[in-house]
Amino acid sequence: MAKYLLDTHIFLWWMSDADQLSKEVFDIISDTSNQIYISSATIWEIAIKEALGKLKVDADLNSAIEANGFIELKISAICANATKNLEHIHRDPFDRMLISQTIQGDMTLITVDRYIVQYKDVKVLSFKK
Repeated sequence: MAKYLLDTHIFLWWMSDADQLSKEVFDIISDTSNQIYISSATIWEIAIKEALGKLKVDADLNSAIEANGFIELKISAICANATKNLEHIHRDPFDRMLISQTIQGDMTLITVDRYIVQYKDVKVLSFKK
């Protein structure tokens, strides 16, 4: 059993445009023996972007997490505090939280973000379509 955390783009593509995902990523997310996590930070980021009119999501995110068998990963004080020790490669606070959660939870982060892959202490599965 492997543990994976989905970056915001990956979660959104899974819900609405799975063709954007590589076959490897699609297979990992589909494999019920894997634990797939969605961070509260991801839901928060989506909510902010929706409120600003930068994004439109036609799904109830809480229901989508449950329906897909994903696990909500809440933001802990430990992970929040650990963000201060991350290199300053990425400035986005949501992505910095995902990086911290990945490290603290001993997971692999699935992403297409070119900055995240530069962190040497985080396990990343990155792909380009």
